Amino acid sequence: MMEIEDTPALVRPVVIAAFEGWNDAAEAASAVVDHLIKVWDARVVAAIDPEDYYDFQVNRPSVGVDDNGFRKLTWPSTHVAIASPPDLDHDVILVRGIEPNMRWRGFCAELLACIDDLGAELVVTLGALLADSPHTRPIPVTGTATEPDLVDRMKLEQSTYEGPTGIVGVLQDACVKLDIPAASYWAAVPHYVAQPPCPKATLALLGQIEDLLEVSIPLGDLPEDARAWERGVDELAEEDEDIADYVRSLEESRDTADLPEASGEAIAREFERYLKRRHEDD
Repeated sequence: MMEIEDTPALVRPVVIAAFEGWNDAAEAASAVVDHLIKVWDARVVAAIDPEDYYDFQVNRPSVGVDDNGFRKLTWPSTHVAIASPPDLDHDVILVRGIEPNMRWRGFCAELLACIDDLGAELVVTLGALLADSPHTRPIPVTGTATEPDLVDRMKLEQSTYEGPTGIVGVLQDACVKLDIPAASYWAAVPHYVAQPPCPKATLALLGQIEDLLEVSIPLGDLPEDARAWERGVDELAEEDEDIADYVRSLEESRDTADLPEASGEAIAREFERYLKRRHEDD
């Protein structure tokens, strides 16, 4: 079982988790947790022993040099960190890892036992998938939740996906069986620019976290990175007429499908975030 470093009792902690791999198109979801670890100065308090869950010929250990100049071996694993955001009235548990290669049920049981020991009250998982989504429009985010009140708070299009799932889906199912409230957000990354990073999708997921937690998250360089990413994709599309035509067809389909009132709600939520962030900066 995971060993947790000594830590004071947490205040109504919420878990935010993401995993590299099948669940993480363009690494958009794991980038959210990386960002939160950085801006919230999170501290790692536990890690899963990778021996039972990872195939090291698939997820190989890496070797590097530490701050003292000594060579250091790092094994693929999943880490649990804790943070106390200054503007939030409860703590956050951040889970950042790699989708395991085997024993998924055991992996989820061990991870949930750890966060239960830390007193978690809600588990939020993040994912990203490739979709027919134009890069010039807001990144769609769908969601699922295990509790009716969470569905109301999320104000999202409920996912209707049926088919193969990854560790995110398995972890959420394990939460249901243990009666742990859980929610999941998925960003739709344009499939024709699938290579990481995709800061625009990362921003879309962060926006949903802000809405759920009712807190403004420092965004750093992400907004400018997202604009630069979109400009770069624009330039690539301009160089290839077939891609440009394809993007225009996606835009037309998206604009036709989006209801005016739905677009209005999205604009209103974004404006509310802007005003809240501006007020806190002042």
